[in-house]
Amino acid sequence: MSNPLLENYDLAPFRSIKPEHIKPAIEQSLNEFKQAIIALLEDQKDPTWESLMQPLEQFGNTLDKRWSPVSHMNSVVNSDELRKAYDECLPLLSEYSTWIGQNQELFQAVKKLDEKKAQLNLDEVQIKILKDELRDFKLAGVSLPDDKKKRYGEIQKRLSELSSKYEQNILDATMSWSKHFADENALAGLPESALGLAKQNAQADDKSGFLINLEFPCYYAVMTYANDQNLREEVYRAYSTRASELSDEGKFNNAPLMDEILSLRHELALLLGFNHFGELSLASKMAESTDQVLEFLLDLAKKSKPQAEKELVELSDFAKENLSLDSLNAWDVLYAGEKLKEHRYAVSQEQLRPYFPVNKVLEGLFKITETLFSVTIKETQQDFDKWHESARLFEVYDANEDLTARFYIDLFARANKRGGAWMADYCSRFRFDDGHLQKPVAFLTCNFNPPIENKPALLTHDEVVTLFHEFGHGLHHMLTKVEYLSASGIHGVEWDAVELPSQFMENFCYEDEGLNKISGHYETGEPLPSELREKLQRAKNFQSAMFMVRQLEFSLFDFRIHAEYSTDSNVDIQKTLNDVRQEVAVVIPPDWNRFQNSFSHIFAGGYSAGYYSYKWAEVLSADAFSKFEEEGIFDPATGLAFKENILEKGGSEPAMNLFKKFRGREPDVEPLLRHSGIQA
Repeated sequence: MSNPLLENYDLAPFRSIKPEHIKPAIEQSLNEFKQAIIALLEDQKDPTWESLMQPLEQFGNTLDKRWSPVSHMNSVVNSDELRKAYDECLPLLSEYSTWIGQNQELFQAVKKLDEKKAQLNLDEVQIKILKDELRDFKLAGVSLPDDKKKRYGEIQKRLSELSSKYEQNILDATMSWSKHFADENALAGLPESALGLAKQNAQADDKSGFLINLEFPCYYAVMTYANDQNLREEVYRAYSTRASELSDEGKFNNAPLMDEILSLRHELALLLGFNHFGELSLASKMAESTDQVLEFLLDLAKKSKPQAEKELVELSDFAKENLSLDSLNAWDVLYAGEKLKEHRYAVSQEQLRPYFPVNKVLEGLFKITETLFSVTIKETQQDFDKWHESARLFEVYDANEDLTARFYIDLFARANKRGGAWMADYCSRFRFDDGHLQKPVAFLTCNFNPPIENKPALLTHDEVVTLFHEFGHGLHHMLTKVEYLSASGIHGVEWDAVELPSQFMENFCYEDEGLNKISGHYETGEPLPSELREKLQRAKNFQSAMFMVRQLEFSLFDFRIHAEYSTDSNVDIQKTLNDVRQEVAVVIPPDWNRFQNSFSHIFAGGYSAGYYSYKWAEVLSADAFSKFEEEGIFDPATGLAFKENILEKGGSEPAMNLFKKFRGREPDVEPLLRHSGIQA
């Protein structure tokens, strides 16, 4: 039987990939690469880039192109069969990664090449890659004795399995809850778009009436608009206890997984000579120490919390006087906040939604990108292989009209699709040894309301911001000029700098020129009226300090559970979260809230002991955008400078060097506070 994953394809053959293809393809690939590396090392007495690193990067590129479609499908069209095949591959990939990282012969060959870098006239990017490689060998335990190497491999394999199971539990718990309504009276307050989605959900489940579930568009609509406080509490409880002992009879409980993940991460850090996992995490980031991260977060909290407390008092007073809510519960905050925002600014997300049909937003996003960075974006008109009918494919052309990158988008929430929004790389810009240049391809995934009945998909302004954010990640991946796999696009970029382009792009969603490009009423084409635009801009920093301390709560919780874990006294996850909330939060959830059980960023994503990166990089992005404010929002020279110094460079230089080349100085926190409307 031929296996589509083993064929030499350009874009992945999604329609042909079946669960039964996955494990055999990955097993065969890993065996082939192992044998090829063993053969390669037999002739490395005098290594060169071409004899050693180039073939290694080509093996890595081939594996990426075979695994990334599988990983993507597992996230967006999950099924029991696909999940089983995916899970069976995780230990194989972990073992292979450990075998590479602990290969003493390979380490010595890379070290020898690094020692000859001057003699071989290696360029600055190659030198940076070698430096990062040697660091990563050490972080993979290459210098450990054999028994500890073995334990390292066991830990990594188990962590891979636990992270996958954690994510699956969230998906299963999310899918397991729904509530049916015969008519819309019980859903009073929900806007037309949310009712249409609930009706569509019911029809998909062969029911009449309305069905709400815990997919984010549905959950958010109920929490923001439902007049029935009891319904809000019920949905909030279901959502905030997902994957815990308090829901589904504990069937999808993530608590034991979290304890084991923290224990294994701590053991891993000790094996490698660090005091805790926080230190291990920082070994490959911009931040230099645990103290620096904690001081950064606590300083922001000190500057933000007084205003956040004032915002909460204002919200509580408003809710008491206007909504008959004597006490403000966690399930009342979004609802009361939306009412206060409407009262104060006479604008709501639902009022804005008709002006942001998805195709108009995409058109405007592309125009902004084209103006800033001298590229052209076109949707492919040819049929292409897709995993779902709503997937779309676009092409990016440079100023010479040469194809430079492509990207898929999959924007709408549906069953068996992981929640949230993200950018993932399918393949990277890479020059093969025969001279062929592979162009980057990205996946851009969101979970917005799908088109309902005869209307196009209409986005809230918050969703527009999310789309711009993920597209910023995509630009970082796609506009790179680096042709080495290890430093191309987002590869080799310090994790606490990787959010710079994404958060930078969000700013254009609030500027007059940007709003004129991305808005157009779905029926008339009329751009967002000046009155509504001004209200939106005035409301931009509504409760911004409350949002700031919420993000700082997540960041401090994440860093503390990793930095405070010790072999003698395991961290009490709930107690640590409670302590952090007492220190920086202004809205304290009920005791039964189990937010941590679905915090996939740190337990199943790449942000463990690194969630602070969002705020760290936001300092960079706000300061970078302040240069555009000084020179002109669409100033071509400033756009070119950002493209040349940030987007094109990928991981070819330390992020701080690149930022200083663009900004002419080190980053300043003032623009972040100013953009957030926070008086320091």
